[in-house]
Amino acid sequence: MSWESNVRKVVPYVAGEQPSGKVIKLNTNENPYAPAPGVEEVLKNTDISILRKYPDMNSGLIVNALAEKYRVKPSQVFVGVGSDDVLAMAFLTFFNSGKKILFPDITYSFYDVWADLFGIPYEQIPLDDDFVIHPEDYDKENGGVIFPNPNAPTGVAMDLTGVKQILDLNRDVVCIVDEAYVDFGTKSALELLPEYDNLLVVQTFSKSRSMAGMRIGYAIGNEKLISYLQDVKFSFNSYTMNTVTLAAGAEAVRDDEYFKKSCEKIIKTREKLKKDLKELGFAFSDSKANFIFATHPDVYAEKIYNELKKRNIYVRYFKKPRIDNYLRITVGTDEECDELVRNLREITA
Repeated sequence: MSWESNVRKVVPYVAGEQPSGKVIKLNTNENPYAPAPGVEEVLKNTDISILRKYPDMNSGLIVNALAEKYRVKPSQVFVGVGSDDVLAMAFLTFFNSGKKILFPDITYSFYDVWADLFGIPYEQIPLDDDFVIHPEDYDKENGGVIFPNPNAPTGVAMDLTGVKQILDLNRDVVCIVDEAYVDFGTKSALELLPEYDNLLVVQTFSKSRSMAGMRIGYAIGNEKLISYLQDVKFSFNSYTMNTVTLAAGAEAVRDDEYFKKSCEKIIKTREKLKKDLKELGFAFSDSKANFIFATHPDVYAEKIYNELKKRNIYVRYFKKPRIDNYLRITVGTDEECDELVRNLREITA
C-alpha cells in the first residue's frame, strides 16, 4: 500500500497575493498605516537575551491589557497567533457534536477549510441577493454557528438586534462572532457577553491595529468557554506567542488614542472611495469594513482585476459562484485610492 493512502488530503485556504516591489497593494485588507509608536519603541529596546527563554505560556501581557481595555476578567480572554489560530482552536474545541455547524455561503473562506480539515459537517446558509444575513435562517438544529460581523468579503454589517436573534435561536450551542473588521464602523457583540454564556467574540490585531505581521488574535467569552479553549491550546502547543510579540501587542492595546485616529482615517478614506467608485458606475453594499466589495455593470470584474494588476495595483478577485463579478478593494491611503480611481476611470471608460 502506498504511504499516500494514509495522508490527510484537503483543499487549502488560498490567501491573497503577496507581491514584492513597488506596487499598490489593496488585496489583503492590511492597514496602510504604521502600528502605534510604542510598538516601535518595544522593538528598538528589546534585550535579545530574553529570547533564550521560553515566553509566558499564559500570554499575560496581552491578556491583561485586553482585559483592562474591555473591562473583563483576564480569565475571559484567550490569545493566539492571529485570529485564524484562535478560530481554528475554537473549531477544534466547540464543534464536536457531529451535527452540522452553520455559516454563510459567502463569507470568510477559511471556515469550510477548517471544517473539512477537522471532519466537522457543515451547512452554508445563503445570503440574500443583497448579501444580507437573515437570522431566522439559523433557526434549525445544528452543532454551532459562526459568522463574521461585518461579513467578509461583502463588508455588510448586522446590527446587534440581529446578532441577538441568532443567539436566542441557538442557546444550546456555541456561537462565534468573528469581528475582524468591527472597528471600522460596527458595534461589537462584546456587550452581549453577560447575557449569553455560549457567545465567543473573536477579534484581531491584523486590521485596525496595523499588526498583521505580528500575528495576534484573541477571543473573549465567559470563563468556562475560555478555560476549554486553553485546555485545547495547551494540548496542542503551549508556547504559541513569542516574547517580543507579547510586549508589542500589549503596547498597541494601551495606545487607544492612536488606534482610534488610525481607524478614523481609514473610515474617512473609505467614504471618499465609495463616492468615487459610484461616480465610475460601480455598485456595492454599504461596507462597514476596511474594504469595499464592488461590481461594475459594463466591465467584468476579472478583466478589471487583470488590467489593474498590469499596472501594479492589486485588488482581490474571487472566482466563485455568486461573487465572480465582484472585486474586494482594500482601503489604502488617500494617495493609493486616488491612484486606483484614476486607473479605474481609464479601464472602465
